[in-house]
Amino acid sequence: MFGLRKKKPKPGDEEHRYYLLPGMGRSNRRYRSKIQMWSIIAGVVGSALIGVVLWLINR
Repeated sequence: MFGLRKKKPKPGDEEHRYYLLPGMGRSNRRYRSKIQMWSIIAGVVGSALIGVVLWLINR
């Protein structure tokens, strides 16, 4: 079918290269995942605190 064979580079051709832009490296992914984890934790704790305050007010 279509796209099953890989093209072999010709002897004079350069192989395809890709470049990462700033902020696309492995260390930045770890940093962003750490920030996302702490953001989720802060959201859960904040929601729990607001829920407790509303529960105490309506008691």
